[in-house]
Amino acid sequence: MLNVRLVCRRLLPLMFAAFIFGSTIDQPLLAEDKPGSLETLASDFWQWRARYQPFSTDDIPRIERPMAGPRDWSAASIAKQKTALVDFEKQWKQIDPTGWSVARQVDYRLIGSAIARVRWELDVNLRWKRDPSFYLDQTLTALLEALLQPPPFDALRSREIVDRMENIPKIIEDGKANLRAVRPFAALAIGELQQIRPELERVEREVSPLLHDSTSANDRLATEFKSATEKAILALESYRTWLQARLDTMPENAAVGRENYEFFLHKVALLPCNPEQLLSISRQEWARSLAFEQYEKQRNQGLPELKLAGNLQEEIDRVKRDELAVRKFLEDKGILTVPSEVRHYTLRPMPGYLDALSDFGEMDDFTGPSRLNDDGVRWGSPPSLQLGYFWLAMAKDPRPEITHEGVPGHYFQMSLSWRHPDLIRRHYYDSGANEGIGFYAEEMMLQAGLFDDSPRSREIIYNFMRLRALRVEVDVKLALGSFTMAQAADYLAQHVPMDKKSAEAEAALFATTPGQAISYQIGKSQILHFLADARLAQGDKFSLRAFHDFLWTNGNVPIALQQWEYLGKDDDLQIIDNRNDNRN
Repeated sequence: MLNVRLVCRRLLPLMFAAFIFGSTIDQPLLAEDKPGSLETLASDFWQWRARYQPFSTDDIPRIERPMAGPRDWSAASIAKQKTALVDFEKQWKQIDPTGWSVARQVDYRLIGSAIARVRWELDVNLRWKRDPSFYLDQTLTALLEALLQPPPFDALRSREIVDRMENIPKIIEDGKANLRAVRPFAALAIGELQQIRPELERVEREVSPLLHDSTSANDRLATEFKSATEKAILALESYRTWLQARLDTMPENAAVGRENYEFFLHKVALLPCNPEQLLSISRQEWARSLAFEQYEKQRNQGLPELKLAGNLQEEIDRVKRDELAVRKFLEDKGILTVPSEVRHYTLRPMPGYLDALSDFGEMDDFTGPSRLNDDGVRWGSPPSLQLGYFWLAMAKDPRPEITHEGVPGHYFQMSLSWRHPDLIRRHYYDSGANEGIGFYAEEMMLQAGLFDDSPRSREIIYNFMRLRALRVEVDVKLALGSFTMAQAADYLAQHVPMDKKSAEAEAALFATTPGQAISYQIGKSQILHFLADARLAQGDKFSLRAFHDFLWTNGNVPIALQQWEYLGKDDDLQIIDNRNDNRN
């Protein structure tokens, strides 16, 4: 059995100069905040990152961005980003953290990881050069993100929506100039664009009446949006045709490769594992989840199956009721502190304009640092047996998804982290910690008794566990070239099992963003190891609530760093440093 000691995004939505150092929690800058200090570097880096960070279909890395004119993915812009990256790397290396407290050294490593993520994006996992779907993320996902916050759309937001639609043709032309595409990614983009005309026409038709112009000339803004939409459609249709014409001449190999994958594991995600250890964890956890699911099914023989909500309003009401019950359960059982100021996670009917763009991102609005008084929103469709894997589970019992996505999962965890008194930690993100906490919360709440009243819901949790374990295997094998995207989708569809469309969407995300799919299982495994070490070290003084309060508040911070700060244990960090030294 693998020694669990080796177990191994959004720059969390950030505001810009005034917000980054001052509005959510008033805190004076440290004495070290001077030119060349870590705080100055962090401030400069977060502001730069908010301007240049690529859009992603993953919902964790979403950030609040300045309205700073058109996005630009030209060769000149990429060269400019690379120059800035070299400067950030130089500044970080010139800072000497010797003698700092552990907490300050953790912050130093966080900035190093964040800068390494930019190196990963620009020079290692070359999506901007190899992956045509990258430019769909920079256009259609960008548009989706501008629309996810519930209406009304004020003048500034309306202007941003129109600007993002207007920006699409230029970004697509940048993509054509940059790309030396690989065939699997090009085929993915071609498939995603098959219905782009009716999809964007629906967006234009339904969004135009909602746009607001500060001059009250709403008709003018709607006319501008209509014109921009038609130009965007033509550009995207041309892109689809351009890719199709070149498809047969493109290389097949889409794998990022072992060396590049290990760059992500050790320099970005700060994981002490190599790919073989990840696979060992995956197989062990898949076997455990499969066995537990079978035990649960044997136990539940003769019990009725879960029924779908009768309609969407019934499901919305269930989510409201169950979210409150989950919050009360956490407090009553002494599991986690639930501050009253953290707003609620809600389900709302999905507008048609979001449904039209649903293939280009996750349908949730987790809010952000400037919107801490807003409820989180998950946009939903009417219950149906034809829904995808997670949506179908939610229609049967909302609590597994509430636990992962809402409370105590992503919405709740990020709301706490955006209030963190440490300014650097408010803006750093790492999916290994975020998704690890979300996944950990599912089984933790099952073991704590949340689902004792619904045996069939426990089966859902165990099936979720099967999926997350398999994701690790799929991620690793896609990265190393052992799986094609088609093989990965078939593997997920057969072994979870799950519907073909959901499996294909998962495989596409994992192929284009190596390292994302491991975050659930590996993050959870690290947390369990962390908890065991804390329990042994503190003995009878151990408090599960205190442990969870620290874990959730620092929920953006890689678990290896959390363990170092909380327990003084740096075993995993020594392994990471040794691997990085060998690489260098």
